[in-house]
Amino acid sequence: MPTSGGLYWWTHFFASPSTRNPLSFLVGYSNTLGLVGGLCSIDYGFSLMFLSVIVIARDGNWIPSNGVVYATYLATVLCHAGVATVSSKIMGKLQTVFVVMNFLTIAATIIALPIGARYHRNSGHYIFAETANLTTWPTGWTFMLSWLAPIWTVGSFDSCVHLSEEATRPNKAVPFGILTSIGSCWFFGFIIMIVLAATINPDLESVTGTSFGQPMAQIYSDAVGKNGTIGLMCLLFITQFLMGISIIVAASRQTWAFSRDGALPFSAFFRPISQRFGFIPLRAVWGCAFLAVVLGLLTLIAPAAAQALFSLTVAGNNLAWGVPIFARVVWGQEKFIPGPFYTGDRFSVPVAWTAIVFLVFGTLLAMFPVEGPSPTPQSMNYTVVISGAVWIGALTYYYVDARKWFTGPKITIAEEQQVALRAKGLEIPTD
Repeated sequence: MPTSGGLYWWTHFFASPSTRNPLSFLVGYSNTLGLVGGLCSIDYGFSLMFLSVIVIARDGNWIPSNGVVYATYLATVLCHAGVATVSSKIMGKLQTVFVVMNFLTIAATIIALPIGARYHRNSGHYIFAETANLTTWPTGWTFMLSWLAPIWTVGSFDSCVHLSEEATRPNKAVPFGILTSIGSCWFFGFIIMIVLAATINPDLESVTGTSFGQPMAQIYSDAVGKNGTIGLMCLLFITQFLMGISIIVAASRQTWAFSRDGALPFSAFFRPISQRFGFIPLRAVWGCAFLAVVLGLLTLIAPAAAQALFSLTVAGNNLAWGVPIFARVVWGQEKFIPGPFYTGDRFSVPVAWTAIVFLVFGTLLAMFPVEGPSPTPQSMNYTVVISGAVWIGALTYYYVDARKWFTGPKITIAEEQQVALRAKGLEIPTD
């Protein structure tokens, strides 16, 4: 069923009668939080990249304060909301531009770095066999924590799910988009990691502690010099900016779908569609931007606190992805009807359980302080506080009040489709 709600709709469909409403409610809130967290992390990353170009241009003689970083972040969020507001009619074409920019940045990096560092490349043994631990965690656990970077990178691949009501042939386009997104990240990410390991300065502390504020900028600088670094970092932050447009569109569609079902506070306010701006959920777009602005205040505490914006994406989305998969294999296997993309009866359930285990593991990873087991207030990972508050708050809200009126996603499809869904065990409100 193509729907902007996606994950919480599927949870409600597959879960047992006694669990479908609370689980759907929880997944809706977690997915909304995860997507807005994705907007936060992308725009915060853009801000650091953008400011690093200024630092490089000044030869490292200027350091942006937390206030400057937040001001840049604030301007970026507002700009993304503005672009999402006025570009609805060309958003499909813009996505093609975004993909081209991603590949252009990847190509520039994997070509420029090896050429620029041709006289001081690292050995194959260094690339594939050596390890380094710059934290106070044991090396084995540090290796596990390093998974957070690729987990974040492939995160929000469900964005195309939230645009399914606006897509052509979504039963094919959506799974194809998910597989292409993850597959591209894996393939090109692996190549980029090899290139970075081959060209990085073996003195890793000098890279992570660079005066540029961005280790990637230091890697570029060591290989291609000041002017080349400015050019490559500009490509990088432009690509990052374009990613932010995509994520705010996805977040707004999830927020709109959840408010359409009356589950969010002020749902009646966020529910209307703006005809003037091309039939988009305008208020949901700006609501997501406002929440991102509030969450972004973490950047004023310390850089370590700001990292919670990245982990928040992982934790929120992982729960939202894992629950419908769990509901399907535990309660809803008989309701499951394979679509055009299907791994087959033999592999479907084992793949689903593997996904569940990995998502639980990734969620736990996202809660750990990165620097070590004895965090200070400045190095604490606040993801556990924010995510825990949302999850506990959502369930508390449901059992205290929402259980009296929340009956799951509202059905607006034809009567014959409703009959088919009822035959599969889905209770459909008659109001």
